[in-house]
Amino acid sequence: MNLVIFSHPSFIRSQSMPRFATMLAEGMRVRGHEVQMWSPDAFFYRLPVSPGLKKWLGYIDQFFLFPLKTTLRIKRCSDNTLFIFSDQALGPWVPMVVKRPHVIHCHDFLAQHSALGYIPENKTGATGKVYQSIIFKGYSKGKHFISVSKKTQEDLHQLLSSSPLTSEVVYNGLNQSFKSLDPLQARKELGNYFKINLSKGFLLHVGGNQWYKNRPGVIKIYDAWRQSNTSSIPLLLIGESPDTKLLEAYSKSPFKSGIHILTGIEDKWVRMAYAGAIVFLFPSYAEGFGWPIAEAMASGCPVITTRERPMTEVGNGVAFYIDKSPLSESGYKNWAKEGARVVDKIVSLTNEERENIIIKGFQNCKRFDTSVTIDKIEEIYKKVISYQ
Repeated sequence: MNLVIFSHPSFIRSQSMPRFATMLAEGMRVRGHEVQMWSPDAFFYRLPVSPGLKKWLGYIDQFFLFPLKTTLRIKRCSDNTLFIFSDQALGPWVPMVVKRPHVIHCHDFLAQHSALGYIPENKTGATGKVYQSIIFKGYSKGKHFISVSKKTQEDLHQLLSSSPLTSEVVYNGLNQSFKSLDPLQARKELGNYFKINLSKGFLLHVGGNQWYKNRPGVIKIYDAWRQSNTSSIPLLLIGESPDTKLLEAYSKSPFKSGIHILTGIEDKWVRMAYAGAIVFLFPSYAEGFGWPIAEAMASGCPVITTRERPMTEVGNGVAFYIDKSPLSESGYKNWAKEGARVVDKIVSLTNEERENIIIKGFQNCKRFDTSVTIDKIEEIYKKVISYQ
């Protein structure tokens, strides 16, 4: 097949989407397909202006200049070319190829739901609502979709006014080599690198500052757990530089000396952190898939996550579940105590019990083998081509 993969521009700070697009491209090339990756170049975005204005100049590069250049490239493509959108957020580009063979990969519709007022935890401003409306207007013209979870597929069907010709679910494949390492050795190397005493282990969270990640909730659970016992085991939060809400939770913590917020960490140290952690905390309000759940399990680390789809899809019957964090302050405290009890349960596991959970995690992660994921996606691509 001749494949053209549309991806986010490199000047947009994102990790998961470029990795997904690269996984698609590399996987299809290995299977003998001709692959091109198309994304906007930074032209106006490079101008020396304020960050706020730079964002809007980036939109001009993406949604005005790029379509102008791309329309001519599309005309030069053979009739049997399949156009692939690596993310439904690239919806404004869909109309360019809506009459050509195409597939739209769907990850999550959290921004769409926020713009529609479905998510009280995350309110969207007027310009954000317009932007999300433009995205929806674009991808809603599509006919062929692949969702990363059943929850994402369900959300897609609720948003579309009619059923698409193709709507399949293919779980994400792990796009890095996560594996079990000796926890003691991992803790030693991490401790030496970060200059932190990790000899007794640590609690771990990996994630960005998106509202749905609930990073302040991780600290609340840690505080509740430390208050309920005499342990001094530290907490590592790996991800983006902390935002205001996370800094506030950190500053109010009576155990801040045990909380380490680590930013700009190379992938190899993230993999080692998964392997050395006693438990991985992932109390998200929502997700499109929930990569870190699978990453932690593949590294031999037990997981605590939210009793919500798609976290339950990824965690299956192996993860430990807690309720979604409530909005009320009194409910928040009780929720943190519930999370602390589950943390204590995992920390107190016998070696045999822990090993049993780790083995089940490895078995669960076989569903997220990258080669299996690419094989399934390839079959769908072939079917879409055959429809034309």
